[in-house]
Parts: sequence; structure tokens; C-alpha cells
Amino acid sequence: MTEPKYVQIANKFAREIRTGAIAPKTWLPSYADIARDHEVSEIVVRKAVDQLHRWGLVQKVERRGTYVVERPNLTRLAPERQMESPETTFATESERPISVEREIERIRATDDLASDFGIDAGGELVHVVTRATEGGQPISISDTYHLPDQETPDATFLEETLAERVPSELHGAWLRVPTGDLVVTIHQRFLGNDERVLMISDVSYPRGRYQAFSFRMTLTNPESERTIHSG
Repeated sequence: MTEPKYVQIANKFAREIRTGAIAPKTWLPSYADIARDHEVSEIVVRKAVDQLHRWGLVQKVERRGTYVVERPNLTRLAPERQMESPETTFATESERPISVEREIERIRATDDLASDFGIDAGGELVHVVTRATEGGQPISISDTYHLPDQETPDATFLEETLAERVPSELHGAWLRVPTGDLVVTIHQRFLGNDERVLMISDVSYPRGRYQAFSFRMTLTNPESERTIHSG
């Protein structure tokens, strides 16, 4: 599916900001100039800039314009981008080649997972390990669990906790982290409208890639199409 024009414009600016092509504290062109350069309306440009603002890459100043924040590379992925695949997410952050590999298997739920999902211990779950590289360098690994009939869960809420921790052996080995060193770890729980857990994901990134925080958000999709991926 072709991305909406405002998403294409936002991704273009996001890539240039994250790679340093647009330096911190730089004022972006006016809405009118961006609209003219991309042959779109100012309404489309406003939506693109709003997206950049939600991603934490720019700050808007009333009656002055929009400027690039000083530390965009330490900004956590915006919640809206949890709707994207890792391929799309990382492609907006880098011009280097992105590679994503997935291993999928059906497993029996441990007591802890069974409790989280509200199923019997030993019940069936799908386990997905997703590994991503950027220019050949490992940048992400995740363990995701979901019910067999919830490959693309119709989640209403996302609960996420991000912090620096010692990674699991699998994650540390993939990210090439010395034993005992920290990485950025993210624990995600995707819930339905009835608060039922539909998917759980634990993601690890190299230390310093994103800032740490916890939040809960309501997942919305204006295009009325929902695809949630982890990694």
C-alpha cells in the first residue's frame, strides 16, 4: 500500500534530521515552501510537520515556524510508529541498508506467559524472534509472543516501559554487548478494548539509541487499517 503523502514527506525530513543532513536548531522551510517543493497542499504539510513533532524531532514555535531539536538521535520512536514494520521504521532513521530477519515457532506457554495472556499453562503461543541490522551492524532484536489467532492483533492500548538493563543472553550476543554491559530494553504489552493481552514484545537496542520512559497510549489509525509489528 502506498504511504500517504504526508507520511512520505515526514519520513524524508526525519531521515535528513537523523543523519545530520539537517542540523539541530535549523529552522525548517515554511509550510508554503514545503508545499510548493512537494506539490501538495499546506494541509498535507501541516500533517507531516505534526508527525515530526510527535516523533520528537522538531519543535513548533507559534508565529515563527518549526526548528529541529538538539538531540534527535536520542528521541524514542513515537508511539504512532509502533504501527510500522521494523523495515519501515529503521529506513526512516538511516540511509544505510536495513536487513530484518524473523524466526517463527509455536511454543507452549510458561506459567508467566500463560498468566499474562489469560490462558492455561502449556497453552499454545507463537514466538517470533526479530533481528535487524543497519549496514551490517546489529541494531535491534526482539522476542514477541502472541496468540495463534492474533498475528496482527487489533489492539486498542499499548503499554510500554523503556529502560537500560542487562540484556538476556540471546539479545546480548546479537547486539555484541560484553557480559554485564547495559542495553536499551523495551517491554511492550498490546491490549484489546477489554484489557485482554493480545501481544507481548521485549525489544533490545544498543545503549544510547533512545531515551528512557514509560507510557500508556491508545492506538489509533486514521486510515482504518491496522498492522502492528515489533522490533
